[in-house]
Amino acid sequence: MNVAVAHPRLILATVCAIALMSTAGVAMPYPILAPIFVERAPDGFNHFLGLPAKLLLGIALAANPLGVLVGSSFVGALSDRLGRRRVLLGTLTLTFIGYGLTAVALSSKLYVLFVLTRFLTGLTEGNVPVARAILADLHPVVDRSRSFALLNAMLYMGWLVGPMIGGFTLPLGESVPFWLASLAMLPCLAILAWLLPETGMVAGGEHRPLWQLVREQHSFRLLGRDPLLAALFWMQLAFALGVNAFYDFYPVWLVEFAGFSSAGIALVTAGLCLVMSSAAGLVGQGRAGDVLQRARRHAALFAGGLLLLSLTSGWPGIVLIVVIGLPLSLYNTLLPVWCSERFDAFGQGSVMGLLSTIFCCAAVLISLFGSVLALFDTRLVMLLGGATCLLATLRLGSLLQRARLAGDPT
Repeated sequence: MNVAVAHPRLILATVCAIALMSTAGVAMPYPILAPIFVERAPDGFNHFLGLPAKLLLGIALAANPLGVLVGSSFVGALSDRLGRRRVLLGTLTLTFIGYGLTAVALSSKLYVLFVLTRFLTGLTEGNVPVARAILADLHPVVDRSRSFALLNAMLYMGWLVGPMIGGFTLPLGESVPFWLASLAMLPCLAILAWLLPETGMVAGGEHRPLWQLVREQHSFRLLGRDPLLAALFWMQLAFALGVNAFYDFYPVWLVEFAGFSSAGIALVTAGLCLVMSSAAGLVGQGRAGDVLQRARRHAALFAGGLLLLSLTSGWPGIVLIVVIGLPLSLYNTLLPVWCSERFDAFGQGSVMGLLSTIFCCAAVLISLFGSVLALFDTRLVMLLGGATCLLATLRLGSLLQRARLAGDPT
């Protein structure tokens, strides 16, 4: 759905600012949780019920994406019916409250409450599909590939800013980063309320019960409507398993095989995010008609890098963690561009929501299963991630052939 709006470039800047601040809040815990569970002396929090710390870490890591999984399965599609601005305003308000409750749970060392609040916060963090849908609404006034690349760059900058703040404020108290994440939502809400117009609303959608819209607009309903989209689901699930194995467990790798603290993890994360945010600007330098081919090449490079990481330790591994952000960033920008163009008829919010849902499915699976593997050796998680990304690369080749046979641009 393309709309005529005033000041589209101002809207682009506004959406990117919201994405930056929102992602910074999501990313803050990453350099924090590994030291709390793996490095800190045993206590009632990191050894709750006498369970292994890595297993408790896996559950804590899974809680947030499980919430995002549930939320993103309908938040993007809901914005197609109720409007992008209204949905973003509601989700950011609840995220603001959720981070405050998470800080309380952590300061009180209540593991169950911490996991529960991480899940509840995740329910309202699935708003990146809404941001992508807003930018898709602006096409062709603002080029879709360029705007998606800029949005991705801001998301990666959030992953840079958030871990830096989290890693360096952890010595002030374990709850401090989450209080800061909560406060980071306030400027997001101000920008959203003052500058962003309403887009994406379907007439009559606001008059229907919310529960009915959620039931009818969840992203999984798309899988039965297009065989190519169903094939995309399984390919992207395999790739997302590898990506989440990397995201969730490279901080553990840094603690175990490089002896890093939260500050060191934050610095490595900053380097990774600098590479990823810089790489996003390279997307527009290729031919418009070879998006899937380019995505496949970058997927193969990331898979190879992850497999190599499972065999290394020390500084070579640290450098590799940063470098493989380049192909990952390019893939993460190219695939949504192709999906936005190919499946536009299904609604941009629904399609972007499905991609986020796939990612969160993988995050939950790898957090739980990966934590069990990490009890033996964290490098086994990287090995598994590399293998699933390699499988995704092969399935992406099959998807490319099917798209060509269907006459679609690739």
